[in-house]
Amino acid sequence: MDALAGKHAVVTGASRGIGLAIARSLLAQGARVSLMARDAAGLDAAARELGGGVAWQTVDVTDPASVAQAFALAGVVDILVNNAGQAASSPFMRTDAATWQRMLDVNLTGAYHCIQAALPSMLEAGWGRIVNVASTAGLTGYRYVAAYCAAKHGLVGLTRALALELASKGITVNAVCPGYTETDIVQEAVANIVRKTGRTEDEARAELASNNPQGRLVQPDEVAHAVTMLCMPAAGAMNGQAIAVAGGEVM
Repeated sequence: MDALAGKHAVVTGASRGIGLAIARSLLAQGARVSLMARDAAGLDAAARELGGGVAWQTVDVTDPASVAQAFALAGVVDILVNNAGQAASSPFMRTDAATWQRMLDVNLTGAYHCIQAALPSMLEAGWGRIVNVASTAGLTGYRYVAAYCAAKHGLVGLTRALALELASKGITVNAVCPGYTETDIVQEAVANIVRKTGRTEDEARAELASNNPQGRLVQPDEVAHAVTMLCMPAAGAMNGQAIAVAGGEVM
């Protein structure tokens, strides 16, 4: 279980949910892990839960200065997992410019800033793994989340373009695209459905789960497993892929 021994991984959005599950999985493979997110208290709690001297830095991925400072403190990065993200739901004609821009800033431009900060050390080492946590919304369309879909499609496009650019450098770039996953974001979506439609929480959860042919929500550990696989030294031929973790929803 030490396939990633000697490698330093940075995971953004790592204080909870999918990001915390990814950090735990990478640690289990021997990596040294630094957690990044906006919430210092959440990061501290996550680091204490993981144990083993896990480091953490607060970061706002939408702010280039904040990203530069956090990555300077983190040091050399071998593995970058861009997991920080947000989702906002509204009909397109009620999606204001501020919401549109926020979805792009957090879900797409944030990954750009973090890659800019982490890539130099990977290029110097001649080895690296970049995994962008996108969404099935980056592979298909969903009603009422146009801005989120646009941002996640952009993240998949960035993944593919950068994978080709770095293909001869020993660095792979891939995306993992979860379907509806048991996270706080999905809980917020459930609350939104309940508030707007009057359905019960169980009915709202069942509606989201119905998108998955397996009839269930994806679990964070399942997403983490896919991410960790792409970070392995043996995954060197996996490059430019957008892997759906969604029970067959997207093929």
